[in-house]
Amino acid sequence: MKSKVFFTREITPEKVVELYRLLGKELPGKVAIKLHSGEVGNQNFLKPAFWKPIIDMVGGNVVECNTAYEGQRNTTAKHMSTLEAHGWKKYFRVDLMDAEGPDLELSIPEGKVIQKNFVGKNMKNYDSILVLSHFKGHPMGGYGGALKQLAIGCASSYGKAYVHGAGDPEKIWTSDHDSFLESMADADRSVMDYMGRENIVYINVANRLSVDCDCDAHPHDPEMGDIGIFASADPVALDQACVDAVYASEDDGKAALIERIESRNGIHTVEAAHSLGLGSRRYELRCIDSYKN
Repeated sequence: MKSKVFFTREITPEKVVELYRLLGKELPGKVAIKLHSGEVGNQNFLKPAFWKPIIDMVGGNVVECNTAYEGQRNTTAKHMSTLEAHGWKKYFRVDLMDAEGPDLELSIPEGKVIQKNFVGKNMKNYDSILVLSHFKGHPMGGYGGALKQLAIGCASSYGKAYVHGAGDPEKIWTSDHDSFLESMADADRSVMDYMGRENIVYINVANRLSVDCDCDAHPHDPEMGDIGIFASADPVALDQACVDAVYASEDDGKAALIERIESRNGIHTVEAAHSLGLGSRRYELRCIDSYKN
């Protein structure tokens, strides 16, 4: 069965809201809004003003977790300061889910590589998740989208090291690469099973398509133009659609991003998530620029 992925070339806050409404899903209870707060110095991350209309409509709290690498977001004090400086705390209620331990441990009995995952303990306070992702490249994952946002983004600082190390936090930067990618898919499964797959919605914005992540304080400037906004209830189909759109682009600048994805075998995260039954790589792309409800 093909999953529905809605798409627009127009990158505006209003179009984010429109795509969400077309999905026909109302997130229940208390909503966690998972997004990237942006490393200090990064110029590519999506700012509070862009996300404000969808967050205001859905309600809930902006949630984040501390990083596992040096920077301005690897401790609660520094991350809170960054959330303040970047404007998140000005507009929204913000919950740094792993600000205080212990982490929430999620079981993954049928995981490909890891059999447990560690997320911010405050996840237990939420009934649903809106995953807002900036689709772009990534120095380790090849690309960053919905699957990475759910897996690494919801992981505690320790959990991030655990996933990157494929179960061994001491190997955070040195684990077998494909095992790391498969561990991300395992982590996705743990969060989806814990929260309920029907209680998560995903939106990817494919703009400022740098080869580097928003966690990079000095990312490479984008070499290709913006693509648009994608939305789905299926994170596998969503990320696959974004990757396909990069390949299908007529922009010659896409070569750098494609090289980054291929050199890191980025599509393997999608493959692993599909094999775990987290979604379908087959999708029906509905462009709302010509779509009539």
